[in-house]
Amino acid sequence: MKGGNMNTVRKWRRWHELSQQELADRVGVSRQTIANIERSNYSPSVYLALDICREFEKSVEEIFGQEEEK
Repeated sequence: MKGGNMNTVRKWRRWHELSQQELADRVGVSRQTIANIERSNYSPSVYLALDICREFEKSVEEIFGQEEEK
């Protein structure tokens, strides 16, 4: 879960027209936690990652998977 992969959270959050605060409220964390995930400064727990994926109706692989898969 390194590099630009966390920017996928930002992409889907914006696609769903949610602010960082709105997503944070929905998954039960602070806005700063969402900001840190988006900047790749923080790797979410499995539970938080699953909650974020549920919000976006996407799989863990789609949100947090490796971009280089071939």
